[in-house]
Amino acid sequence: MTREYEVILRNGLVVDPVNGRHEVADVALADGKVAAVGEVTGQAAAEHDVSGCVVMPGIIDAHVHLSPWLGGAPGHRMLAQAGVTFALEMAGPIDGVTKFATTHGCGLSIACIDYVRPGHTVTSNDPGADELRDTLARARAAGAIGLKILGGHFPLTREASARTMAVAAEQGAYVAFHSGTVHTPQNVGGMRESCELADGNPLHLAHINSYTRGLDGSALAEAEEAIDILGQHPNVWSESYLAPINGNSGKCADGAPESVATQRNLERGGFPPTDAGMVEAIRAGWAQVHVLKDGVHVLTGGEEGLAAWKAAGSDIGISFYANPPEPRMHLATAKRPDGSFAVDALATDGGGIPRNDLCSRGLALVHLDALSLDGFVQKVCVSPARALGLSARKGHLGVGADADVTVVDLERRKAVKSFVHGAPVLMDGEVVGQGCRMLVPPEGADHVRGLGLDVLIAEPGSMLRPRGA
Repeated sequence: MTREYEVILRNGLVVDPVNGRHEVADVALADGKVAAVGEVTGQAAAEHDVSGCVVMPGIIDAHVHLSPWLGGAPGHRMLAQAGVTFALEMAGPIDGVTKFATTHGCGLSIACIDYVRPGHTVTSNDPGADELRDTLARARAAGAIGLKILGGHFPLTREASARTMAVAAEQGAYVAFHSGTVHTPQNVGGMRESCELADGNPLHLAHINSYTRGLDGSALAEAEEAIDILGQHPNVWSESYLAPINGNSGKCADGAPESVATQRNLERGGFPPTDAGMVEAIRAGWAQVHVLKDGVHVLTGGEEGLAAWKAAGSDIGISFYANPPEPRMHLATAKRPDGSFAVDALATDGGGIPRNDLCSRGLALVHLDALSLDGFVQKVCVSPARALGLSARKGHLGVGADADVTVVDLERRKAVKSFVHGAPVLMDGEVVGQGCRMLVPPEGADHVRGLGLDVLIAEPGSMLRPRGA
């Protein structure tokens, strides 16, 4: 009997290291799941000949920004264009993230962790454990899977940073740390401190390359030190990105940028950390404003960028060319003695920040033979799925897995098609997806469903599991 499928992708190079596949094969999708892989007989409502392309599990970007604070609503389209099928929004505020998911969803699945920000979600830079438990409970009820310590932007004390990670572990919640405290800057020393403050508790340590910019010595030496630190802390899951630009908020208050990171980047470029310094930096091109053009953000400096910054009342994203190339490439490819990657995943810190380059830059490393195709899939699919507690259903193309698939033109280093739960999101480079699905804790499910979003449930304790568990 001929079986009917919804989609068949024919004759692509299927790369699925979890299931040991690296071969030309067909992939059939039905009822939101992978239904068959191999020589698929039968027909489908839609069949696509993807000869010459790579068919891989849907790309999972474990660090993006899609909130009113950073990234904004256009990030949904920008991620879809880049072939991403699932993304972790790494700051919040959660209510803004769910709002934008409702109004601007392009078919992706997302999760969000909410920031621990003095004066916003906590009362000071030294919140106690009970206040942090209350903060986490509010975030979860609103749909967040955990908390983010924004040390490089809005630092906490060392003690409060440690308490945040301890509370998250106690409650089985996700927690990530942008290194830095009120006592320690965002550098490799701050990264070491973050790992020590975790005290063995699960932690997602964000953008390792951001701590290895050569500000205190050799950038490559800092990268080697970062790798050594990670090797000493197996409880820490990590990612890095490949873009030369960083991502900051341009918002100013009381005559200066609100974010400590923005202030430091102005000073690094030789500009004062003030409103006036921001004006000078944008005009000179050191600070690049995220200007909306044709539905996506584009880096823009000079007078055009300055006009956009002023029109937004300074509340707009900006970037600086802060990341030297050597540590970016080294951290993306370095391995431990056992053959595993020293930095677990490749991410982008993108979304609405215009650096959604997992294909364009990540596959360049494949062309350079610095990463294998299997290694690329490991870093952008398998490892982030595991960190998010989704290994049973995402990060691979086994029969019964969620039908999240990215089709890549390897020669052009570009995603050409994608499917999320079997529904088309990207077709021949055009975004066709609609809506959004969120990974949420049980206590946030009804709230998020009430906003019109589909949900996946993240059970407490299922994320950031110990290695080997």
